[in-house]
Amino acid sequence: MHRRVRKLLIAAVPLAVVVSTTSCASGTEPGAAPSVSASASSHGGHGAPLDIPAAAPLRSGERFVNLTMPQPYRPVAPNGGTDEYRCFLVDPKLTEQGFLTGSQFLPQNTDIVHHAIFFRLDPTDAAPARQLDAETPEPGWTCFGDAGIGDAAWVAHWAPGANETLLAPGIGYSMPPGSQLVMQVHYNLLGGEGGAVGSDQSGIRLRMLAGTAKVDPLVTELLPAPVELPCAENERGELCARDAAVRDVGRRFGAESGAQAEQLDSYCNRGRGPVAGNTQHCDHEIREAGLIHALAGHMHLLGRSIKIELNPGTPKARTLLDIPTYNFDEQATRPLAAPVAVKPGDVYRVTCTHDVTLRQRVPQLRALPPRYVVWGEGTSDEMCLGLVILSQPS
Repeated sequence: MHRRVRKLLIAAVPLAVVVSTTSCASGTEPGAAPSVSASASSHGGHGAPLDIPAAAPLRSGERFVNLTMPQPYRPVAPNGGTDEYRCFLVDPKLTEQGFLTGSQFLPQNTDIVHHAIFFRLDPTDAAPARQLDAETPEPGWTCFGDAGIGDAAWVAHWAPGANETLLAPGIGYSMPPGSQLVMQVHYNLLGGEGGAVGSDQSGIRLRMLAGTAKVDPLVTELLPAPVELPCAENERGELCARDAAVRDVGRRFGAESGAQAEQLDSYCNRGRGPVAGNTQHCDHEIREAGLIHALAGHMHLLGRSIKIELNPGTPKARTLLDIPTYNFDEQATRPLAAPVAVKPGDVYRVTCTHDVTLRQRVPQLRALPPRYVVWGEGTSDEMCLGLVILSQPS
């Protein structure tokens, strides 16, 4: 599969056992059917500060590492859009091998922070990242899609509904000495009060474990599926044509982003072409053996439900994740009661259902022109993404 599609960067939640979560806007209990007002509520804590609880006590061998953006940044959405993805280089100053065993993102301006993802850069990629940062006039650099540097590995992330994440004992993300972190922040400028954007200087609290401990390294697998959501019957406009909508995504986020819809269609529909509808799915063949520890699902403001299955349609079929009433403000990762083993040849299936009628009820979307919705980085676009957190044999 195309490297960029395999490394899509979206709002989702940190990994394994979530110590504490909070609903940022809707107040809907997990598992309850969302009301119309909950479905149409503002997202990401817009208009209210995020209540961050105290960290869980450190476990044996752990220490906290606190990192913050080097200076405040005032986002500017390029190309007439309403979203910016900005990457900032932060240095955990690691002098020996360690493992990331937990994290707590600390969003400073919740009016505009849609999500954040942290990527590990190996020491060999640190110098190019510093050069890119130095050559960019404002702090950081624009990074729609991935970190824009080397083979960056996803090691932590935050989205509405998640607070501190504490990984289960014995698992963690490898952090070699000299490795750096790229903090990618998705700024959505639809929600600033009175149109005001303001600046942001977010940070993160890492939970680090010494490399002498016995730890199984983790990886994060991303399972995207297409989004092919047509305009409602009563909606009219230039962007209700699929081709025009795809071109618009490319105009706002660049040629690679504009190609995502076609790449997902080619990979997931196996050349049969896109079929417009509320529900789409994609099968992903597993290439390496591993143990699944936790899963998450991510969509944007038109999402209704998401499911991840293993080996569907076979005697070995099982459901790994089922969120029948998706709530953007409850994106916490779901740990499994016991790890699930997978092997090469097994298949993941991710299925998403979206609802175009929510566009007229979600405050951030009401004033926007109707569009045929395809995969796109913006909050006013959509995604269908499963995340699988697993350890693999060395």
